[in-house]
Amino acid sequence: MTLPHGHVTHQTILVLDFGSQYTQLIARRLRELSIYSEIVSFKTPAEEIAAKRPKGIILSGGPASLSEAGAPKCDPAVFDLDVPVLGICYGMQLLTNHYGGLVGVAAEREYGPAMVSVTADGEQDLFNEIPRELKVWASHGDFVREVPPGFEVLATSPNAPVAALADTKRKRYGLLFHPEVVHTDHGATILKNFAGVCDCRGDWTMSSFVEEATEKIRETVGAEGRVVCGLSGGVDSTVAALLIHRAIGDRLTCIFVDNGLLRLNERQQVEERFTTHMQLPVVYEDSSREFLDGLAGVTDPEQKRKIIGKIFIEVFEKAAKRIDEFDFLAQGTLYPDVIESVSVVGPSAAIKSHHNVGGLPEHLRFTLVEPLRELFKDEVRLLGKELGLEDEFVWRQPFPGPGLAVRILGEITVDRLNLLRQADAIVGEEIKRAGLYRQIWQSFAVLLPVRSVGVMGDERTYEYTLAIRAVESRDGMTADWARLSHDLLALLSNRIVNEVQGINRVVYDISSKPPSTIEWE
Repeated sequence: MTLPHGHVTHQTILVLDFGSQYTQLIARRLRELSIYSEIVSFKTPAEEIAAKRPKGIILSGGPASLSEAGAPKCDPAVFDLDVPVLGICYGMQLLTNHYGGLVGVAAEREYGPAMVSVTADGEQDLFNEIPRELKVWASHGDFVREVPPGFEVLATSPNAPVAALADTKRKRYGLLFHPEVVHTDHGATILKNFAGVCDCRGDWTMSSFVEEATEKIRETVGAEGRVVCGLSGGVDSTVAALLIHRAIGDRLTCIFVDNGLLRLNERQQVEERFTTHMQLPVVYEDSSREFLDGLAGVTDPEQKRKIIGKIFIEVFEKAAKRIDEFDFLAQGTLYPDVIESVSVVGPSAAIKSHHNVGGLPEHLRFTLVEPLRELFKDEVRLLGKELGLEDEFVWRQPFPGPGLAVRILGEITVDRLNLLRQADAIVGEEIKRAGLYRQIWQSFAVLLPVRSVGVMGDERTYEYTLAIRAVESRDGMTADWARLSHDLLALLSNRIVNEVQGINRVVYDISSKPPSTIEWE
């Protein structure tokens, strides 16, 4: 189950996905404006699109070039629909081509920051209340050579004589840059202006999502269906459990699996929080031995993730059979997990697998229920507050499903896990003490498979190296390394080396996403 499309009565802007890594950000930015947005494949027939009664359509960017054979194109009849259309990057080029303009390979590509000059009247739809000069985020190798008949140029850039264009009578617009990316100044205003052209008033809220998702869960599960939920102790699975519990009450049973890859004292904290405070029906399953045996000798990160996912499902199935008969398995899967693991709608590239993405093995009788599958992390936090979760828990930093297994590079052993647990606890303590916990998206320790020579107490040591990772982000899709003070880094290094026997060197990761990922594995 994904977002409850079948019950949506909100004004909707559809996004046709041509494979851009930014496609989901378009929908995300529209939701920030309280506008319901749905992503569909570029292959969707025009009659299906019309049946959804959209107020507007956005054509996403994509990695292809119109000069290439087999470049993806939408149903031409989409352009005959009487709704405003906005093409972004590749979408603009497709729009230009459809209406008789000319698109070609640019002499100089634009990737990254670019300056755009608005040439149209300041009251023109898209650029209303937008400065005449603005910094944008570009990512294209093609450009518009000739503007289609009936269109005018709205903006230019040094390497693109047509950075934006429009046919205001037919309400057709194109942008060669990406307004959905936070690096584009006033990008949200541009999208808001397009929503105004679509006459979208913005009526989608977390409160309405709760009502619609609850209704959809009840419809999916039925009057007698029972759900078992994988509870990790994090925000995502907790919010999913609370939402499902709201819908079906005691027909939900949560199972917490101790996989031996948890942080320091995490099992005890989970038991206190969910049993005592939230009063959710939780069964605790200690399967640490199974996971550690399965990971013995494994160093490849993809193999680690797949082994953990496989064992998790096996443990779950056994526990569920022992407890009761269940028809549905609930997971707290989020949109960024899905985006990185599979091509969601368009032809985008898979980055890495996630243990909770991709469905279930065919032999399992469970049907998946994933009420958060198309939400971003910050949306889940808002949803948590809507469901009554306290701030301290809502703002808990993300923790990967595979746990510390993807923060130990190389082989997983009990000794290495214990080293990492101690060091990671110190990082968490000092980040909180510095008042940075909510400001930073994630802060954690990574144990490297590297030993180096050190000197402690006038004696030679040969011990492990630990990396500290701290990033700032809005939704996990992109991230920049956090500029922690030298004093804080010095404190972290000093405490870890002195308090964690087995580590004699600490380094700080200053890479961003992209090109790196947030987690090391």
